[in-house]
Amino acid sequence: MTDMDYERERRNQQRLERLGSNNPSCIVCSEDDPCCLERHHVAGKAFGDDQITVCRNCHRKLSDLQKDHPPVLPGTPTRTECEGRKLLGIADLLELLKSSSEIVDLVRQAGLDLVEWGQLFRQSAEGAEP
Repeated sequence: MTDMDYERERRNQQRLERLGSNNPSCIVCSEDDPCCLERHHVAGKAFGDDQITVCRNCHRKLSDLQKDHPPVLPGTPTRTECEGRKLLGIADLLELLKSSSEIVDLVRQAGLDLVEWGQLFRQSAEGAEP
């Protein structure tokens, strides 16, 4: 094995460890080259640790869809808000997977409701008017 082969294999092993699988693939498009794969925070980094493996292109699409989620309020989010944002991330994923628009809309609305409730609860708990 040459130095270049060794270095290439070392980089590939590091990618597989980061992705948490010996056979990773994009959950959306099935891309399976580890150098093209990343981990995506379903709810957004600030709202949870749940992650999925996606390719760079699908990651960009999912991250862009997160920009349409409700604005983030200052302070620590409630668990209800975090769960709502997770549902919004799942709705984004279902949309990319071309799932039924009725299902996407139901999941998205449930997520929006939870985010709203969580934010209202947080505001009222902090003494602000909801």
